[in-house]
Amino acid sequence: MSKSKKGLSLEEKRKRLLEYLHETGDFFQLKELEKAGPKKGIVAQSVKEVIQSLVDDGLVVTDKIGTSNYFWSFPSTTANIKRQKLEGLQERVQSQRDKKEQFQKAIEQARLGREPSAERDEILQKYYDGLKDQKRLEHELKQYQDNDPETYRAKEKAAVIAKEAANRWTENIWNLLRYCVDKCNMDYREMEKLFNVDTDMDTFP
Repeated sequence: MSKSKKGLSLEEKRKRLLEYLHETGDFFQLKELEKAGPKKGIVAQSVKEVIQSLVDDGLVVTDKIGTSNYFWSFPSTTANIKRQKLEGLQERVQSQRDKKEQFQKAIEQARLGREPSAERDEILQKYYDGLKDQKRLEHELKQYQDNDPETYRAKEKAAVIAKEAANRWTENIWNLLRYCVDKCNMDYREMEKLFNVDTDMDTFP
């Protein structure tokens, strides 16, 4: 008995419908998109959900003209959204780098008295939160770069700069760990337990 053909995922439907809008460069009512959907392998019943998700992400524009709602999208629309996301990621990476430098200074001051204290616990918690934010941003940035469309290749250089910033972020954390090991008579195993740091953490290749 033959297996039934697996349907398209929502992401694949989004991609195909967006490609259709870019290829035609026209304005469509929902019923027209539902009619065109099967040509791209999208069942008519799912077109409404797909187009709404694209509108929610800002990749498709919709407006009411007369008594009807129209949908459209141009390659430049997608490029602008991608550019804005990249710039936002770069700003967040820089913000996390600045926070890390502040935490590093605070930890260097706190090492003078290693006895437990509320201030010391707060500093360590903020440092640990910073590590988690760094990993999350690096993961998000890598996903964005891996899915970068061809229409956005001109922004690859900026993505590389953001990746290098994330790498410096990671290297600075390692420098801080080595500093604590050298100056506070701590070993890496103790540092790993104290800060809950993954010692397998590495830079992007």
